[in-house]
Parts: sequence; structure tokens; C-alpha cells
Amino acid sequence: MTTSNGIQIFKGLRFATAGRFELPQPFDGNLDRLETGTYGPQCPQLIGMMEQMLGQGSLPSDEDCFFLNVFTPGRDAERRPVMVWVHGGAFTNGTGATPWYHGESLARRHDVVVVTVNYRLGAFGFAHLSDHGGGSFADSGNLGIIDQVEALRWVRRNIHRFGGDPDNVTIFGESAGGSSVLALMATPLAEGLFHRAIALSPSMNQLRSRQRAHDAAGHLLDAAAVPAESLRSLPVEAMLSAQNSVLGRPGSFTAFSPTPGEPSLPLPVEVGAANNPVPLLIGTTRDEMLLFTVADPAFQGMDESGLLAYARDRFGDEATTAIETYRAHRPGSSPGAVASAIVTDEGFRAPARRLAEERVRRGHPTWMHWFTWETPQFGGLLGSCHALDIPFVFHNLERKGVDAFTGTGPERERIADFFSSAVTSFARQGDPGWAPYDLGSRTTMQIDHDARTVSDPEHDIRALWDAAR
Repeated sequence: MTTSNGIQIFKGLRFATAGRFELPQPFDGNLDRLETGTYGPQCPQLIGMMEQMLGQGSLPSDEDCFFLNVFTPGRDAERRPVMVWVHGGAFTNGTGATPWYHGESLARRHDVVVVTVNYRLGAFGFAHLSDHGGGSFADSGNLGIIDQVEALRWVRRNIHRFGGDPDNVTIFGESAGGSSVLALMATPLAEGLFHRAIALSPSMNQLRSRQRAHDAAGHLLDAAAVPAESLRSLPVEAMLSAQNSVLGRPGSFTAFSPTPGEPSLPLPVEVGAANNPVPLLIGTTRDEMLLFTVADPAFQGMDESGLLAYARDRFGDEATTAIETYRAHRPGSSPGAVASAIVTDEGFRAPARRLAEERVRRGHPTWMHWFTWETPQFGGLLGSCHALDIPFVFHNLERKGVDAFTGTGPERERIADFFSSAVTSFARQGDPGWAPYDLGSRTTMQIDHDARTVSDPEHDIRALWDAAR
């Protein structure tokens, strides 16, 4: 254990054990004598740009990655709200030990217990091999989600030892972590293990069909050049090489993600999450895709004819109207920037809103937010991009690499005060501080230099996507 600003930090607590492609088995250990002060290894992965930026490139990796971290104001008899963070990283990268996810500030400022978890990634956690190797690979396409469930079971059994309330647990995550939150809402295995959910920028278009899962597993076996059963003993480096080969194919974005039609996930994630009555707070950033498109030649070199072709693929005969509508909200944008705005809404904002609408139709409490503050860094080219909201949610403005991403403007503190208070208020009492979403006013909290509620933001853009369904 270490202590920082009065917060007790327990790193590298094992919550499970498992062999490759095996279901996780629970592990509690001796929680009365905890000396660990080192993060557990992350799942083997190919470290990318985002991971380097978030400060995790030097962390060790191992298939035995079943560790979580606890940040608590005290190991006492208090029953504080518990917030369990599921990291993002496209289901192929990431770790709960990323500096931006450090839970000390959130625990100290808002008197909550924060837990960050690891889970299996890529081919280790989401290779759907049951169609290729018989029953011995049952549910192999969802092992990463089942790992998350096992971590929640550990929390259920043990968090009272850390001053947390097992009957008031909120799961939250961003990007693939946001989609993991939705998958946890959809799996019957997690029923009763959490009581509220927060999905930040969930990458819902990454969620695959069962056929896509089958095809991706076939591509993995082709790349590894071994039968399915031999993957159990393939060296880690060879597994990562085969995984990388799959990720180099067209459509690789959906190669590794939760698989529907298995016992752990009988329904598609978006259907299961819509059916779950657990209160949900969901939202996106305004310019998600700028993080990825700002250096992409296909977007930066796009001319007006290229933009028109791009818009026609999504809006058909309404392409010209769609471009004009987007330009009205983003005056002066280049063709590539307009295309990036379209793909942001296609991949993040429209699916999140549709899920909110489906939940409202079922009478399930749902709140929406929209993070629109733009970073001044990099000449303002990133706008309000993907992952920009994370240090504000955690109030981690001083963590490694944050100021390079956000700048040092005085407004940052005000934004972090608001956003961290909203998520912890939601965790504490199920109310982030504004009205729930409905199909009339469509109340949304817009988080910018100042936070304010807006009704049906950019309603004409919403109408474009409704018509394009």
C-alpha cells in the first residue's frame, strides 16, 4: 500500500487466474495483509500512439494480467460509492494502470472508492474460436468481458474491506471501455454486480456481428498458420504477430470485440444495454475522430469532390444538404474536417443517441452529455477530440502528458470540477445534476468553458442521421 494526499492506494491486487482461452477463476488472497505497491502487468499488446501518449508504454505485460487497483479514502467502516473504471484501447490495447486513470484525485475530492481493472485484450480476450475448435473454446470471443465480470465479483465480495459499499457500484469507461460498460449491461453474468453505468464515447460501431467474429477468427488462424487448438501453446510474440496481421486487413476495427450469440452475451450489446433498467449516463465529444483524421492523408488531402463522394456514401441524394448542414455548424471547416465531423457522428454520437432513445422508449432512466470544449494545443487542430474528456472526468489535470494534450488554461480547473462532480454525483445518488433524456426536449448537458443544458443540440444533424437509417 502507498498513501498520497490522504488516499490509500493498493496496486496490483489479483482478482482472478486463468490459462489461455480459459474462463477466469476467482481469487481473493489475503486482504488483511497487503504490501503490494506495484501495478500488475498489462495484457500483451502492441503499444500504439495513444498508449504512448497516455504514459503506459513502459509497463510490463503478461498473459497473467488479472489485476486491479483500489484508491480509497480509508479502510474503515464507511460505505462509500464505488466507481469501477474499464479502460479503453479498441479492445486491443490499454491497462487500468494508465496515469490518466489514477484514482487518487477522484477519491480525495469526492469521497468515493475508485477501482481500475485489467482484462484480456485482442486475440487473448476476443478471438471467437468456438466455431473453429469445438466446445473447448466456448465463449472465447467474450473472455475480456467475462474478466471484467470477474473483477466486479471481486468488488462485490471484498470492497467493504476498503471502505466501499458493494450495494452502490457504478461502472464507467471510455471508448472501448465505454462499449465494455454497455456489454456489462448486456451480459446476464453481471446482473446485480453494479447499480449505475457511465459510458463515455462508447465505440459502438466496433461491436461486431457473430459472422464477423467468425471471419476474424479464421483470419487469425490463417495468419498464425496453425489449427485452433495449437493457439493454446503459441508463443506470445507469435500471437501478437498474427493479431497484427489481422489488424492490417480492411475492416480491422471490428476484428476483436464482444461477440453476440454466446451464453455470456446472448443478445447484441446495443439490444441488451437498451433492455437493462440500470440508470445510464452516456455521451460523446464533439470532434471524436479528429484525433485520428488530423494526420490522415485521406482526410487532409480531401477536396470538395472527395467530400461529396464521402457524403453520398452516407446520405445518398441528401449529400449536398448534409454538407451544407455540417458547414453551418462548423463554418470555415476544410472538406476533410467536415468529413471527420460526419464520421464522428456516424461512429459515436448517432449510435449513442439511438441507444438513449431506445432506453427512453423502454422507460429506463438515461442521461446524456456532450463534451465540446476544444483544446488549444496543436494549433487547435484536435478540437474536442476523442479521449480529451478523460483527465476532466478523473480531475487529473496534473498527470503525465495531460497539459501537452489540454494546455494549461485556467478554465480547465472549472471544467474538471464540474465533470468530476457530475459523475460522482451520479455514482452517489443516481443524478448527475440535470434532467434525464427524453424524446421531447432531448435535454443534454453541454460541457464547455461553462456547462449548460441544451435541448436537442444540432437537431438538424440529428434529423440527417435519422433519415439515413
